[in-house]
Amino acid sequence: MMGKYLSVIIGAIVTLLGLLGLVRWFGAFIFLVKASIPAMLIFGGFIAVIAGISEIRDEAASKKEEKK
Repeated sequence: MMGKYLSVIIGAIVTLLGLLGLVRWFGAFIFLVKASIPAMLIFGGFIAVIAGISEIRDEAASKKEEKK
């Protein structure tokens, strides 16, 4: 029973510490967000290329199967 209350209290404390850290290091946080955008775009583009190639292969395989 006490563990539930303890987890709520610890969660609230950790949330407050996170908010204080965000306020204190807001500039560093924005820098991190700006720096991660190109990496996310590269990763997302790579995933899109792989998905497109897979779809093309699947379509070619289904056309080959229809010819049989």
